[in-house]
Amino acid sequence: MTPELTLEFLEKLPKTDLHCHLDGSLRLDTILDLARKQHVKLPTFDRGELFNMLWAGERCNSLEDYLKAFDITLSVMQTEEALERSAFELAEDAWKENVRYLEVRYSPLLHTREGLRPASVVEAVMRGLRAAKRQYGIRYGVILCAIRSLSSESSLRIAELCVAFKNRGVVGFDVAGAEVGNPAKVHRQAFQLVIDNNISCTAHAGESFGPDSVHQALHKCGAHRIGHGTRLVENGDLLNYVNDHRIPLEVCPSSNLQTKAAPSWEGHPVDFYVDYGLRVTINTDNRLITDTTVSKELWLCHKAYGWPLSTIKEIIISGFKSGFMPYREKADLLAEISTELAAIQAPTNGKAAERQADRQPATGAAMVEPPIATRTPQ
Repeated sequence: MTPELTLEFLEKLPKTDLHCHLDGSLRLDTILDLARKQHVKLPTFDRGELFNMLWAGERCNSLEDYLKAFDITLSVMQTEEALERSAFELAEDAWKENVRYLEVRYSPLLHTREGLRPASVVEAVMRGLRAAKRQYGIRYGVILCAIRSLSSESSLRIAELCVAFKNRGVVGFDVAGAEVGNPAKVHRQAFQLVIDNNISCTAHAGESFGPDSVHQALHKCGAHRIGHGTRLVENGDLLNYVNDHRIPLEVCPSSNLQTKAAPSWEGHPVDFYVDYGLRVTINTDNRLITDTTVSKELWLCHKAYGWPLSTIKEIIISGFKSGFMPYREKADLLAEISTELAAIQAPTNGKAAERQADRQPATGAAMVEPPIATRTPQ
């Protein structure tokens, strides 16, 4: 029998989070605090009621329904101070569950309602992430998102920002938003610009639309990774292409259930993807709106599919292999993580028989390991 792994045990494992939206991962108390300071009118200032409005839970019937919560989060993310704070806290929350490499994605164009320039938005987020790296040692990269429902000119503007901030923290380009009626190929020029400048790119695809969306992302836009890819399973030939070319999938299981991209844990293809040998990474998507962490996603998969520790280790390694970071840095990090994982054994008799050394923060990092925080109101 597969030894049962606890959430606390999985929190200790080194991890990545490659698909994490800044505007969907704020702390609930931060939204309330920012709203009061900025005099933003929220639907409610009751913590529990606000959480129920934001948390996808059972309220969603589609991806479009899921995206409505961003109207609330974005309302308090229109100043440099709010963006810097949100980025720092996201990195801090990730570090608390031992995420060693975090890729934060967002669209600068969604933070310009009060007059901020897109470049100022990027700079503010970078300041927050740099501060978190100095304090905790967490590695990070930023992915700038175009929005499917906006014009090709707007996506080109995001691509130009990627070029401008290349080697300054931006590691990739993405296209996000509702898939139905908004094909990725409309944004081909933006993808071509980032590829011409040797910048990595990913694309939300195969979440609320079929495998043709994945096909477009790969063959029309040149995406190096696929965000979600839930419906890739519907086209075996394309699935084999993705597998043969080791194209990583950024799978976000709980989010996929909430958006109805998958009908249930049993109906989600991630277990098949792992069994078939695809390069699967497990991610949060939106830590607040989905109410999750990477550790929780791995734990839920362990509970649903019986994944043993060996499988979870392979998925963790896939995350580090798939990050948009320079090869030399990635190789060194992979060697470090592989050694660390090899020293961790599955629990026996209800106790974790692990030989993991104490976590040593990077030079200048805080010498304290805070407890795992929960966002669910008590």
